[in-house]
Amino acid sequence: TSSFPSPPPFLPPQTVPFIATIPGGLFPKKTIVIKGFIPHDAGRFHINLRAGPGGDVVLHLNPRMDEGGAVVRNAFLGGCWGEEERDISCCHPFQRGRYFDLSIRCGNHRFKVFAEGQPLLEFRHRVPCGPHVDVLEIEGDVVLSYVHF
Repeated sequence: TSSFPSPPPFLPPQTVPFIATIPGGLFPKKTIVIKGFIPHDAGRFHINLRAGPGGDVVLHLNPRMDEGGAVVRNAFLGGCWGEEERDISCCHPFQRGRYFDLSIRCGNHRFKVFAEGQPLLEFRHRVPCGPHVDVLEIEGDVVLSYVHF
């Protein structure tokens, strides 16, 4: 056996819907990087961070090109959606016919989301992160080129 640590999870281009287990779960200072392309006819897609397969969605990130580039966030806890959040810090990074580079960082009290390396938004934890938050789902009108966590 080798004494070298295993490399971080890297996933080559993936088909959508994309579902993966996050080794060790999501904890403060952990970052997920997602790169992809928005097709010219795209309506919307979403990124879910879940507490287990089919479990609560602690972060639902939903770029909506069919709503002028809105980036809707929410959580689905105990079978109910919470209140939507829509404000963003900068431009609309999700545009039809364009590539994007997104980072989702888990902080102690909130998720911090960056687009093209620039702060885009924050989403206060409605449920704390931890090893139970271990599923990443991506579905909708998006072509994934890179996923890393």
